[in-house]
Amino acid sequence: MIKINQVIKEEKNTIDKKLEELIDDIRKNNSSSLNTIIDSMEYSLKAGGKRIRPILTVKVSEMLSGNKDNAYKIGIALELIHTYSLIHDDLPAMDDDDYRRGQLSNHKVFGEGRAVLAGDALLTFAFELLSNLDLASDKIVKIIKLVAKNVGFKGMVGGQSLDLKFENEKIDLDTLINIHSLKTGALFKAAILGGAYCGNPNDDELIALNSYAENLGLLFQITDDILDKTSSTEVLGKTVGSDEQSNKSTYVSLLGLKEAKQKAVESAKLAKKELSIASITK
Repeated sequence: MIKINQVIKEEKNTIDKKLEELIDDIRKNNSSSLNTIIDSMEYSLKAGGKRIRPILTVKVSEMLSGNKDNAYKIGIALELIHTYSLIHDDLPAMDDDDYRRGQLSNHKVFGEGRAVLAGDALLTFAFELLSNLDLASDKIVKIIKLVAKNVGFKGMVGGQSLDLKFENEKIDLDTLINIHSLKTGALFKAAILGGAYCGNPNDDELIALNSYAENLGLLFQITDDILDKTSSTEVLGKTVGSDEQSNKSTYVSLLGLKEAKQKAVESAKLAKKELSIASITK
């Protein structure tokens, strides 16, 4: 049996290569007068990262015998969107972080204005990529709608807005879960269901995958909060303790470290359970 770490490593390498090819293609097909904004886009795109979202898109597509080429295209588009969100997240008006993935944040290198524009460029270019998928037109529209809903005010942006709203306020666990289901979970949902739409999923599979995405997003955020408390800037590649310094509620601050870890294990079990439903594990 192939170990999951090896699968992730191989897929990450493939996605990194496709991102490099995309940047080369952008430079080749656009005026050199745009190099400054392209440099800023490339800086954050090539900063590393786990590439978890595009990997999920590709592997879900495989499970459902979907079109893998289109899955990679969707995954790349979502990685552009994820990178845009990180650039904007680090801005002084947001989380005000100087480091991301072990290097200076985009705005520390290119300035705040260009960082905003680089994020805007990555977000909008992602939809250009989605519009060129090699799928039936109704599926393309469905995927674009899925992504737009989950990264806009009904999803990721809405969650970020709530995160800012409740800064310096004590909130309960249900409110925190709602914030992160939007801020973090929505993009996971776009990645997982986007992969499913590369095939022909039935209703049971879509329901199970939707629930899987919700639990995986929760697991991801709880783990992030735990690492923010227990790890170091050198290991994570970003400033640790920033949520605590900003007086933001986290799973660790609300539940304590031990119970937060238990909540993470519970979310992992629920996510795994959803993958046993219908024919997803065939």
